[in-house]
Amino acid sequence: MLHRTHLSGSGLIHLLLFLLCFFSAADYGTAAEISGTVLNRHGTPLDQATVRVQGTAITSMTDASGRFRLTGLESFVPVTITAWKYGYYSVMNEKLIPPASGINITLRRYHLHDTGSYNWIPPAGNHPESCDKCHHKALMEHSLQDPHMNSARNPRFLTVYFGTDTQGNKNPLRRLKKGSGAWAMTNVPTPYDANENHYGPGFQTDQTGSAGNCSGCHLPGVSVKHNVSPENLIGMDGKNAAKRGADAFGIHCDFCHKVAAVKLDPVTRLPFPGVTGVHAMEVLRPTGKKGHEYEQIFFGPYDDPNSSTSTKLPVLSQSQFCAPCHRGQFWGKMIYNSYGEWLESPYGKEGGPQFKTCQQCHMPSPVIWEGRVMTNSAPGKGGIERPPSTFRSHRMTIDREILANSLTMTANVRQESGRLLVDVELYNDKTGHHIPTDSPLRHLILHIEAKDASGKVLNQLSGPVLPDWTGSSGRVKAVRAFSGRPGKAFAKLLKGVWTEEFPTADYWNDFEIVSDNRIAAFARDKSSYTFEPPGRGKARIGVSLYYRRAYYQLMEWKKWDDPDILMAREEIVLP
Repeated sequence: MLHRTHLSGSGLIHLLLFLLCFFSAADYGTAAEISGTVLNRHGTPLDQATVRVQGTAITSMTDASGRFRLTGLESFVPVTITAWKYGYYSVMNEKLIPPASGINITLRRYHLHDTGSYNWIPPAGNHPESCDKCHHKALMEHSLQDPHMNSARNPRFLTVYFGTDTQGNKNPLRRLKKGSGAWAMTNVPTPYDANENHYGPGFQTDQTGSAGNCSGCHLPGVSVKHNVSPENLIGMDGKNAAKRGADAFGIHCDFCHKVAAVKLDPVTRLPFPGVTGVHAMEVLRPTGKKGHEYEQIFFGPYDDPNSSTSTKLPVLSQSQFCAPCHRGQFWGKMIYNSYGEWLESPYGKEGGPQFKTCQQCHMPSPVIWEGRVMTNSAPGKGGIERPPSTFRSHRMTIDREILANSLTMTANVRQESGRLLVDVELYNDKTGHHIPTDSPLRHLILHIEAKDASGKVLNQLSGPVLPDWTGSSGRVKAVRAFSGRPGKAFAKLLKGVWTEEFPTADYWNDFEIVSDNRIAAFARDKSSYTFEPPGRGKARIGVSLYYRRAYYQLMEWKKWDDPDILMAREEIVLP
C-alpha cells in the first residue's frame, strides 16, 4: 500500500531551515578566496604590490589593474590581510571574512625628504618609546652585546682616535718636520721619540683641529645631524656619552631602521670613491608629528608588519646594506674591504650555487633565547607569531662561534728520517671574505708547539717562526707573546711613509702596504715545520689558531686587555 506524508506549513519551514544549516555547516572551512584592488590615495591602481594573509605564505601580486586574489582560505574564518609596495607604508585590513570580493586597499607613500630636527629613539633606557619597551629580549640583548651598538664606546676606537691609553694618559702633539719628495711643501709628522712617553697613535694628536670622517661609521646618527660642528662629532668620553641619548650607543636600532637606501655605483656595485659610511646612505628621519606628511617611519624586513608607520625595505636583507661601512680607502689605498672581498668571492655571485648574503652568516636564523626559539618579535606588544626562519640574530659580529666556523684547519704529523714533520693547512671554505678582514690591526696567529712526554719543548729545525710584532715582552697580560715561536701570522701590514712605524695603525697618515697574506675566500694556506724527535717516549704536538684584535705593541701602548680568541686547535700524540 502506498502511503503519502503531508507536511504542514510549519513542518516545511523546519525542513528548509535544517537543510540550510546542513549545507552551511558543510561549506564552513572549505576553500575560499578574498579579492580586490590595491590603489594609491588618488584612486589609481597599483601594480606589483604584495598582498598577504598576515604571518603566512599566502600572497598575491597585483596585476596591471591593481587586482589581487588570495586563494585557499578557510570559509568564514576571519583573517588579517596586508598590502605593501616599495615606496609605500604597509597597510593592514583586519578581520576580513572569506569569501569576500571587491575589497579596496589604499596605500600611502612615505616621505622622501630627510628632516634634521628628529631626535633618535634610544634602544634602551628611560625614554618612553625606547626599543626595549616592546621588542623581544633576544633582539635587544643581542643588539646591546654587539660591537655595532657599542661603536661609540669601543675603547680601541676611542683611544686610537684621541691618542690616549685606557687610563686616560694622552700623547703629546705629534712633532712635525719638513717633508721631502712629493711632500716637500708639506709639514709631516715625525716618529715618536723612544725616550718620550707616548701611548700609541692618535688621530686627534696627529691631526689637531680636524674631526676626520670616523664618525660616518662609528657615530652615524651624530654625523648625519644638521648643525653639528666637526669637533663635536666624536667629542665624547664615558660621561658625556650618556648625555647623547641614542647616539651614546653608536650604531643604534633607530638609525639602521631609518636608512632608506644605499648609494652604490651601478656598474661596480661598490660605494663611490671617497663616499663612505652614512654619506653613502639615504636616511629618512621624520618630524614625528602624527597626521603630518612626514610622520614616523621604520624600515624593516616584513611586508606585513603590525604598525602603520612601518614598511619593508628589501636592502635590509641584502649585502649592499653593509657596503658603506665595510669598504674604506685612505690616501688612495684600500684599507678595509670585506664587502668588496665578498663581492669577488663565490658567495657574492648572485644566482650562483654558493651565493650567500652577509646577513645569512652574520645574522643567523632561527634566534634562540633561553633555550627557546623566537617566534614573535614583540610578544604582548602587538607582535604576531611568525615562522622562526623569519627572525635573525642581531649579535652579528665577531664571537667565538663565528670564528670557530670560519675555516677548516688540518694538521698532519709524522716521523721521517729522524725528524718530526708537521704539515698544516688552513682552508677558508666557510667565509665569503678574507680572514681576517676589515681593520688592518686584526691578524691570525698559527702556533705550533712540539713537546716530549715530559713537557720539554722540542727544537725547531726548519719552518717559519712568528714575527716580532706578535709580542716578545710579555707585558700584555691578556695575550701570549709569540715572537720567535714556530708558526705563521696572517695580516695586512702597513708601514708609515713619514714615521716609518711598522706595523702601523695610523693610516690617517700616509702609508704603504708592505704585505698582505690574509686568506681569501676559498683559498688555502699550507705551511710545514720540522722538529727534533723526542729522545724517548711520545711526542705531543699542539696546533692552535688564534684571532688577535690588534698588534702586541699597540696593545701594550694602549693598555688594551682583549684576549686572543681560539679559532681552532688540534692535539696529536705520536708514539
